[in-house]
Amino acid sequence: MLNHDLIHGAAGAASYCGLSRRAVYHLVESGELPVIRKGRRLFFRKSELEAAFRSQGAA
Repeated sequence: MLNHDLIHGAAGAASYCGLSRRAVYHLVESGELPVIRKGRRLFFRKSELEAAFRSQGAA
């Protein structure tokens, strides 16, 4: 079940969120997007991305 919630890489997260890869990297570095780091790889949870954008829209 958790595996279906994971997105691999910034390109995957960008596609899912409708952003550019560069925007995803910027949001990760600024701490605005939650990320799981395994070495040089980035993983994102769909549920956490949705929550992050929901909270940004409410502000």
